[in-house]
This record gives sequence, structure tokens and C-alpha cells, in this order.
Amino acid sequence: MREAHPDERAVGVDWYVSDADGVGGRLKTSAADFRVRELEAFDVEPLDADPGSYPHVVFRATLTNWDTNDFADSVSKQLGISRERVSWAGTKDKRAVTTQLFSVKGVAPDAIPDADEAEVELVGRAGRPVLFGDLAGNAFEITVRDPDHPERVDAVTDDLRAFSGTDDRVGVPNVFGPQRFGSQRPVTHLVGREVVREEWERAVRTYVCTRTEAERDDSFRARSEIDDRWDERAWSEFVDLIPGRLRYERSLLSALVDNGGTDPADFRAALERFPTNLQSMLVNAVQSYAFNRMCSRRLNRGLPFHEAVAGDVVCFADRDAPQAVELPDVGRLQRVDADRVDTVNRHLDRGRAFVTAPLVGTDTELADGEQGDIERDVLDEMDLAPSDFELPGAFHSTGIRRAILVRTGLSVDRDPLTFSFALPKGSYATTVLREYLKTEPTALT
Repeated sequence: MREAHPDERAVGVDWYVSDADGVGGRLKTSAADFRVRELEAFDVEPLDADPGSYPHVVFRATLTNWDTNDFADSVSKQLGISRERVSWAGTKDKRAVTTQLFSVKGVAPDAIPDADEAEVELVGRAGRPVLFGDLAGNAFEITVRDPDHPERVDAVTDDLRAFSGTDDRVGVPNVFGPQRFGSQRPVTHLVGREVVREEWERAVRTYVCTRTEAERDDSFRARSEIDDRWDERAWSEFVDLIPGRLRYERSLLSALVDNGGTDPADFRAALERFPTNLQSMLVNAVQSYAFNRMCSRRLNRGLPFHEAVAGDVVCFADRDAPQAVELPDVGRLQRVDADRVDTVNRHLDRGRAFVTAPLVGTDTELADGEQGDIERDVLDEMDLAPSDFELPGAFHSTGIRRAILVRTGLSVDRDPLTFSFALPKGSYATTVLREYLKTEPTALT
């Protein structure tokens, strides 16, 4: 192992598992260099099905340089409906070409609007919306531009195959990349930590005022001035200071203009103006940060990722998943007793089971043995407990366990250097590519 970049360590990712030097280069010099296609797992009825029984129109959109939330906003505004009536299966990066599934409730199929740099294909109707996670995974085709040492690909691949415990797949820890916390301004886990503490004003202030050297000068100056003047409660002036493109910051401050911003309930109400998926993402970021730290701690202890040890909690594979991905079914869990380690490891070796760690929430049961020690130590260090997630509305989380290893078949074209592979839902392509590039995280986003 070698130490990760400082920006990765700041979000709990302490190590590369490959010792080989990286190829260098950059991702996403253009949207076409990063292509993502959802592996769908959502059943639909024909478009002419009864709209009373099937009120949700499902469509597939191929988007270029579109943030998923922004595209949903555009659809809702053109239709003149609430954004909450537009749903999708997975949030994708903006600087990319993405093919993904959406649904809209209560509109005619021919009303689905067009948009610049968007190709829309009607798919059918459904009795419920497309929901986050309603996909099996994603297929990627990613080009690395200007690699310094493309000849190093094979050495990295050998290391990742050894980590996976297989001869035909690469494997990496299933951590959350920096973009999960904010690519240019990794702040969501810091905001979420204040939400979990129910420190609502500190959560709003953290979101609005936290700044980094990577962001634009006008944003940095505005955040700095508002932070210095926060106690003035000059919410209207603060709205004017914030650049117009920072619409979520403006939304928070505008809510404080409307409700006075004088007591904790006002700041919570401001955060509740966020779309419900973004409210959830703040809490999810805290869970993701803790998960990353647990994976880093397991690596540091030298415990395997492709095999279980006594005390681990494993989940089993989703039998209905496409062949392209190994998809964990985290609803089927088993604690590994000492006398069953060998039996469980035969399942892991065949891709039928996966070692897990928690995305902690109210219903979380921690592992035993060494993994249990790791989980408890991380939560203690973060001053977190499952009961902390007993929160109002969209901030509430029951928690879930997540596989700590992700494996995939991978093919590489050399000119230009292009990686093709598929990952299960919730796993990040950059967790694979970071091992190959071994460069600063901004080159991956």
C-alpha cells in the first residue's frame, strides 16, 4: 500500500492498495471522455397503459454536461410542476455523457420536454416513480488524456487483481470518492455532521461559509465576508453577496430572510427547502465518511477485503443482477462465526457473498471481532452513535451495510488510453481510476 493524496485522506481514504506507480493524466477533458450508461433494473408497462393505474411516465435521457439535479429542475420548470414529481435512479457527474432513467408523475408522454444537449427516449409507464437505487449498476467508458506513463497500466492491474483475490478481475475498496463530498469543495459531510448533532445554524453556516482554494475567487470572497459578518444576521445583504450560480447557498439565505433566522427552527426550515434527495445526501455524506474511515482502518490492520474473518458481517449476491456486475443484496446479511469462516469464504471466492461495513443509522448492528472493533473505534472517534440518526423528515436514516470490496472485469485500449468496465450501483468509477492515475483528486473530477 502507499499513502493517498491529502485531499483523499481528508474524506477518510488513507491508502492506495496498488504499490505500482501511476500513469498520470487527466479525466474529463471533455464530456465525451467520460461515458456512463445505467444498467437498468426497473420494469415498465407500455406507454398506452392506463394512466390511472400507471401515472408515472418513464423515459431514458442521454445527457451531455448536465448535472442530474439541474436536468430534473429543467424538466419540472418546463412542465410547470413540482420538482418532487421528477424522479431518477442515480445521480451522475455533470462533465460526462450519461444515459439514465427518469420518471415524471401525472403528465402525458408527449409532454416530456426536450432540452439542449439531451436526447430523450420514452420507455413506458409505471405504477410508482423511478427511485434512487432502481438500477443494477453502471457501465463506464473512460478516456485518460495525456498520460505520462501509459506503460504502467499492467503493473497496476496486477496489483488490483491480487487485491481482488481473482485472476480475471480487478478489485478496489468500495469507498466513496471526493466527489461524494463535493468535488471542488468537500463540505457535505461537515454539514451533515452538524445536522446529525441537530446544530441547525452551524449546519447552514458550514454550507454557506466553508471555502477552499479550489473555488472561484468571487465565491471565496463572498463566503469569507459572510462568515466574518455572520453574527450581524444581515441575511438580505448576504443574499446579494452570494454569486447567482450558487443557488443552494442563496436558497438557504433567502429562507432566513423570509423566516427571520433567529432560532434553530428557522435554520432547520432553511435546510428543508433543499430537495429531499439533497437533504438525505447531507446525512449520507456523514455515513460515507465513517465508512471510508472503516475501510482505511481495515486496510491498515492488514485484514483481507476478499475474505471474511471471524466477526465479520457478510451479505449475499443479488441473484437477479445482470452478468456484468456483482451486485450485493444488503438485505440478506449473515454474521460470520469462527466455525463458519471457511464455508463463508467459499461463497466469497465465487462472488456469492461480500464482506460489509456499516453506513451507520438507527437500525445499525455492528460487527464482532476485529471488524467490530474498527467500527466502534471510528464511531467513537467521530462521536457518533446509531441513535444520532433519529432525525426529522428526510434527514432520518435507518442505515444499511455496504460491501467493502468492488470487483470488475476491465478492458483497456491503449490509443487513446481508455478503460471500460461495469460497477454495481453505488460504486464509483474513480475508485478504480484513482489507482491507475495516482494523481491529485481534481484530475479525476
